[in-house]
Amino acid sequence: MAYNHLVETFREDEYPMMKAIYAKSLIEKFSTTMMANLYGNPHSASAPAKLSGNAVDSIREKTLRFLGADPEHFDLVFTANATAAVKLVAESFRDLAIESSTSQSFWYGYHKDAHTSLVGVREHTNGQHHCFTSDQEVEDWLDGQIQLPGRPDQDDTPGIFAFPGQSNMTGRRLPLSWIRKLRKSNLTSHQNTYSLLDAAALATTTQLDFTDADAAPDFTVLSFYKIFGFPDLGALIVRRKSAHILTWRKYFGGGTVSSLTVLHEASYRRKDATIHDGLEDGTLPFHSILALGCAIDVHYDLYGSMSRISKHTLYLTQRLYAGLSKLRHFNDQPVCEIYYDATDTSPYTDSTTQGATIAFNILRPDGSYVSYTRVEQLANQKDIYVRAGGLCNPGGIASYLKVAPWHFKRAWSAGHRCSESDNTEIINGKPTGVVRASLGAMSIISDVDAFLAFILETFVEEVGTPKLVSKPVLTHTRNQKSNNGSVVVAKPRADWPIRSPLPLIDTQLNKPKPRHRQLQRQNVMEAERPRTSHSTTCHSLAQHISTGSTDSAIVISPADLRFLEDLGMSRRGAVEAWAEKRELEQNSEGSPTDKQGRRPAERARTLTKAISFWGLNKVGRVKSRV
Repeated sequence: MAYNHLVETFREDEYPMMKAIYAKSLIEKFSTTMMANLYGNPHSASAPAKLSGNAVDSIREKTLRFLGADPEHFDLVFTANATAAVKLVAESFRDLAIESSTSQSFWYGYHKDAHTSLVGVREHTNGQHHCFTSDQEVEDWLDGQIQLPGRPDQDDTPGIFAFPGQSNMTGRRLPLSWIRKLRKSNLTSHQNTYSLLDAAALATTTQLDFTDADAAPDFTVLSFYKIFGFPDLGALIVRRKSAHILTWRKYFGGGTVSSLTVLHEASYRRKDATIHDGLEDGTLPFHSILALGCAIDVHYDLYGSMSRISKHTLYLTQRLYAGLSKLRHFNDQPVCEIYYDATDTSPYTDSTTQGATIAFNILRPDGSYVSYTRVEQLANQKDIYVRAGGLCNPGGIASYLKVAPWHFKRAWSAGHRCSESDNTEIINGKPTGVVRASLGAMSIISDVDAFLAFILETFVEEVGTPKLVSKPVLTHTRNQKSNNGSVVVAKPRADWPIRSPLPLIDTQLNKPKPRHRQLQRQNVMEAERPRTSHSTTCHSLAQHISTGSTDSAIVISPADLRFLEDLGMSRRGAVEAWAEKRELEQNSEGSPTDKQGRRPAERARTLTKAISFWGLNKVGRVKSRV
């Protein structure tokens, strides 16, 4: 069986209450190491400094071997994180192009699944960049079947081809065979293009393989905290045959030069005894590097090998995918929309094509989306930790969610910002992000089952029973005045995230009235900033406008608004809360009626039902006559 039962035996001791993803024995081992010796700046010649220097050299080699890279063919440069490693490569190519290229730039190609940190390299290229929209386009380019705009086959401008080993959004693993194809190509443009692999997500649950130096990436970036939980440290693995590119970088920091003048002339000599000597600017994070050595030892002790972790996490991912896929609402509509590559006919079955990550969104029975930030917030309340949003993967969001550039621009205009919860997570019925569930070496079956139980309990709706976290409590304030009237704003409680689906609610608003005229959408005045979703003309007293999240509105005629004001709504101050059911004395048969033939009690019940069931946060007033 691929599942590693041994994890269950030490999980409670090593990861108490799962409050941290680093093992307790790692922290204890690191603490013992720090207490046993005094370590100093490796750039010094003191005894503590020499102790640090020797330890750093030893851990550098240990790390290369842990990653499957032979120190004879590869070197490792310590960086703050994976992004810093990407930036180091980008700056080197930029400076190389300025000195040697007639275009004063370099070419850059990147895959659509690239993390934002990879995408950012394109800003150094003066527009000479290309985003590969599919794996097939990459294959066609490598086979010489297509010629990219601005990159002729005989172009000798230096270039970079960058892609993630694993999508940080969906967990899909991309073909590493592209690297060998690029290096073996006879096209001039290919021979001057170097490979940059983002292995930050890939390295967390699989063994990297650098045994064949001719098939290995020229530059590989990764982050150690993603593997071990601690320390916060990154690295750039450099293929020695490609290291000359990095020597073109102009910037130098403390510890990277062997000679330097500043008075009368500006000259310097960069350290060149090793590749990393001239690239690790400033004082090394030697304490973090010491912690890295401890992390590798503990990792071996607990898990044995990365291949064992890979099998373990694949088993758990298959279990999670199967569970999410089977969840259905009362009308047999799926609860989860799971995102994976359309060409994969058997998703989540092969560790060479899929990592331990699942990206999805929650659907209501009517097919509308639940806000992904609310899913994250509700999971937090259950001590379940997922990540929600755009995940720094704009290409993945655009392709899997079918979001066009104008959608992103409209979302920005509506106030949407990455990593912010602002009721603009869903624009024109489309989500702008996803929920991501990730599994690791320390995950066990009960974690998966607990998450599935949370989704079932919180979001799966049974017949006629909408899932509501709590009864909505609405408060009202007079928001603004204009020449055309006033606006009343109603806000739902923050812990009421899931609005009941409209097909389950009988608000009596869909019954046409004898003298009821159409309400025109362009006559609606909203209290908050303009939204980007639009409703169509309706034929009822109240009109529902929704972006699919908790952003909703009711349009009320002037007569109805005046009626509500007569019930106690002051134009100048706070307004008393609407009762769930308001019964008036004028409900007798002899009570006067309005122009639509409704008695006051009937009108009040109609409006309060709409507010109670639809989770409103805006009530607007129409400008035209009804």
